[in-house]
Amino acid sequence: MRDEPQTLSPSAMARTPVRPSTDSAGESFLDSPADPGSGAAPGSDAARPAPWLTRLVIVGIVLAALNLRPAITSLGALFEEARTGLQMSGSVAGMLTSVPPLCFAVFGITAPRLARRFGAGAVVCAGMAAIATGLLIRPFAGGTAGFLAASALALMGIAVSNVLMPVIVKRYFPDRVGSMTGLYSMALALGTSLAAAATVPMTEALGGSWRTGLAIWAALAAVAVLPWIGLVRDRGAEGRSKTPPMAAAGSRSSIAAPKGAPAARAAALKITRSRTAWALGCFFGLQATGAYITMGWLPQIFRDAGVPAGAAGVLLAVTMVMGVPLAFVIPRLAGRLKNQGPIVVALGLSGLTGYLGLLFAPAAGAWAWALLLGVSNCAFPLALTMIGMRSRTGPGVVRLSAFVQSIGYLISIPGPLLVGVLYQHSGGWDLPLALMAGLLLPQMAVGVLAGRDRTVEDEC
Repeated sequence: MRDEPQTLSPSAMARTPVRPSTDSAGESFLDSPADPGSGAAPGSDAARPAPWLTRLVIVGIVLAALNLRPAITSLGALFEEARTGLQMSGSVAGMLTSVPPLCFAVFGITAPRLARRFGAGAVVCAGMAAIATGLLIRPFAGGTAGFLAASALALMGIAVSNVLMPVIVKRYFPDRVGSMTGLYSMALALGTSLAAAATVPMTEALGGSWRTGLAIWAALAAVAVLPWIGLVRDRGAEGRSKTPPMAAAGSRSSIAAPKGAPAARAAALKITRSRTAWALGCFFGLQATGAYITMGWLPQIFRDAGVPAGAAGVLLAVTMVMGVPLAFVIPRLAGRLKNQGPIVVALGLSGLTGYLGLLFAPAAGAWAWALLLGVSNCAFPLALTMIGMRSRTGPGVVRLSAFVQSIGYLISIPGPLLVGVLYQHSGGWDLPLALMAGLLLPQMAVGVLAGRDRTVEDEC
């Protein structure tokens, strides 16, 4: 006898577990965005974004990433001139270097709510506009208070974009999280190093005013607004991508998505119950502490050791430019490993060696210490990659990204301020550098915990 094809009734189909297809990294294609105007189920070829939209997203991600650090590193290159021009004390200058993580913590936590209401593309577009406006008016705002307020406006735009970049990567490239995070991190490192290296020469070419040298970076942010204007129209697709898979197929039957579907579980996540989320938040905070201390104070450390101002800016650029190739390699390597702990330890040991070198021979080994600190700073793209890997679903990544970055930046606030106070009252860099080296030990410990092969959905 021939076997007749089996036909399931709607009730039987409802009892049959739906298993989303996954790629080699184990990520669900059910998190793929629906194509605008398409009624296909997420995960099918028809549900994938149109090619023009995918290219526009890539351009938008790269341009946005290029603008997420020049507001900070351009100031680091001209920190002495700005501090003198605004008549800041060492303690106030230390407070200025703490403003970025404070803004990232305060404004970053609002990103998921804004994205749900207006769409992630619209929020990032507004963020790029805020960066351009803040950078343009910051040098000419008048006085320390105006300088800080304009800086906060630019940093607000950076904060929401920081949180939403992993979300956009997960939404549009669910099967290429590692490679797209690497591209985004590489562009971020390129923008960081470009601002550090080019700010002083551009300032001299434009007449020598530190105000003009800082304001020029508003032009790059203005360019970054353009692709995101085109992505604002994709807000409807974002809403459709959240439609349950069975409903999206267009069926009017009573078949419902499985009760335990990943998206439903992600919506009910209590992130604070996850040990991995807390460990990842602490790791993010400690690496951010080191990064902002480096961006804010490294040129001054070299200048106090006798290195000329232009060379000190180039050394900061060397530290930042190390992230360009490594930020592409490390996320891809991390995506292939079940446990990212060994990478955490390797990066931490590089930073520890760099800080100890600055303590004992800052000028003699300046290039070596700059390179080692550049390797250590690649803990940032590693943390971004782990955010994508520690959650299975798009909604879970949104919650985890906002939690980790808000907690992390709160943790990082005291570091740059404390370095400024120690520098002013001790009259040298011995105590600040000892603090910076010591912070790498707990960073490695919590990073190893965050790198374990588990997801926040399982723990919650």
